[in-house]
Amino acid sequence: MKHNIKSETAYKTIGEIAKKLNLVNEKTGRLMTHTIRYWESQFKQIKPTIRAGKRRYYSKKDFEVIKYIKFLLKEKGFTINGVKSLLNENKPHLLDDVNKLGIYNQNSEKRKIIKEKVKKISKLVKYIKNYK
Repeated sequence: MKHNIKSETAYKTIGEIAKKLNLVNEKTGRLMTHTIRYWESQFKQIKPTIRAGKRRYYSKKDFEVIKYIKFLLKEKGFTINGVKSLLNENKPHLLDDVNKLGIYNQNSEKRKIIKEKVKKISKLVKYIKNYK
């Protein structure tokens, strides 16, 4: 039996990209391909190949850029303009760069202190909940 499994380097359709990035409307279950098309209009770094029938095909590089944009917008709370300025810097950005955007950028001593403070806050919240 032959399986049709695309390789990681194969071009992906807009639907496949939306599914991989979990861009799905929670109420309807429909893929939010319009979001990717909007990002494509806003970010010159996304350059799909457009073939017959105006179907978009995205390379692995396009996928990584879209994934990074989604992370910055949805997880880090950047604005469209904030992401544009970040992407327009002349430095290449990888998803691994996110480790430089927060607690992970701190040295191990600062990280340890932050973790301890979070533990203390969690204990206080638990205590307050039980106090009621």
